[in-house]
Amino acid sequence: MVSERISPLQSINITATLARNKKTANSVNRSLSPGLTLENLYMREAGKVPLLNAEEERYYARLALQGDREARNRIIESNLRIVIKVASRHVNRGLPLMDLIEEGNLGLINAVEKFNPELGFRFSTYASWWIRQAIERALMNQTRTIRLPVHVFKKIRSYQKEVILFRQRYNIEPRSGEIAKLLHEPLERVQRYLSLQALETSLDDPLNEDTEDCLADLLPDERNNPALLWEIFDKKASIYNQLSQLPERQQEILKRRYGLDGYEVTTLEEIGHNLGITRERVRQIQQAAIKRLRKIIESEFAT
Repeated sequence: MVSERISPLQSINITATLARNKKTANSVNRSLSPGLTLENLYMREAGKVPLLNAEEERYYARLALQGDREARNRIIESNLRIVIKVASRHVNRGLPLMDLIEEGNLGLINAVEKFNPELGFRFSTYASWWIRQAIERALMNQTRTIRLPVHVFKKIRSYQKEVILFRQRYNIEPRSGEIAKLLHEPLERVQRYLSLQALETSLDDPLNEDTEDCLADLLPDERNNPALLWEIFDKKASIYNQLSQLPERQQEILKRRYGLDGYEVTTLEEIGHNLGITRERVRQIQQAAIKRLRKIIESEFAT
């Protein structure tokens, strides 16, 4: 009988099993209590982990930056439910929910590695962007005009996971040769996987006949993420001092969009509804605000 008490981080490994081997998952499901599956067991266990308050978040984040793995795991465990929430918004777009959760978990791990608790915003706001980016990139891979064979796609995912683990272990970017050794693959083959990974349909092609959105819209641009933008320049100027230099409407939209200054992260549609303008107008103001904010930061950084 498989133990029904599984830690959240063990559940991440179960998620990977579900995504890779449905036959194995079905076998394990048969050993669980009637009506219980690995999928809902994962959801149950992830939901049991207490959320961190702002003070606890900063405490564990500072320890994690110093290499404390227990602190890092504590942050991951307390935010697994965010991955589930973000992943559930992307169902019926080409990947099963558990596959989306696996991709989102990789984004969550990446966020923990890069989060700076001294910048003044909550980890959930920061992590949501990384989780969404990981999921949307996986979905974009599903929409390739040139579809990769399943075994090649799995190898690419294995490579990406090893890169993340290598970064966690050594705090440096791995070379292709080092990953080749970890995967027990010839260097030439790993390099070929990397080149195949770059095969994409045109980013300007519409996703379907009903929308003008293109694949580029699915790939968040790091330059357009204020959280990352501020992280780069945090040693030079105050976040809110720079933000205060924008027109009031631009300030409000960025605060609402990225969960700053007490706001919850809000969609373009919700902001438009609250402000009495269209979704497209909100997007235009957001882009103008980000462009202006970059100029302010770059100007201060250059002086």
